[in-house]
Amino acid sequence: MSFRIRGPNASSGMGVADHSKNTFLELQRKKVYRYVIFKIDEKKKEVVVEKTGGTAESYDDFAAALPENDCRYAVYDFDFVTSENCQKSKIFFIAWSPAVSRIRAKMLYATSKDRFRRELDGIHYEIQATDPTEMDLEVIRDRAH
Repeated sequence: MSFRIRGPNASSGMGVADHSKNTFLELQRKKVYRYVIFKIDEKKKEVVVEKTGGTAESYDDFAAALPENDCRYAVYDFDFVTSENCQKSKIFFIAWSPAVSRIRAKMLYATSKDRFRRELDGIHYEIQATDPTEMDLEVIRDRAH
């Protein structure tokens, strides 16, 4: 279920469902999820939650949940231990746009990304990935430290 909070505007074309923002807040503040995958619902003209991953799920589970041939937005909560032995967490926004996806989908996700990203307050890093190697765990680990 999703609700439009604002109609689409001319510059981005997509609204953001309340449920999408609330699910992000549950990941960020309550640590309910390890990741959230969002997709654009073209009929509703808004970004909606497609899938969530529980805290026990791994980065491999997350990467496997992304479609091989279609674009998505995703948020991943990366936990790690610093060299001072402190437990830390960084939230990554990933714009997944595989090379084999439709041009229309790539354009739609590219033009809607900034507006959607601004709705998610508290993202630490952003990654644009066109194939799995651009967002593998080593890339995430390097960015977080």
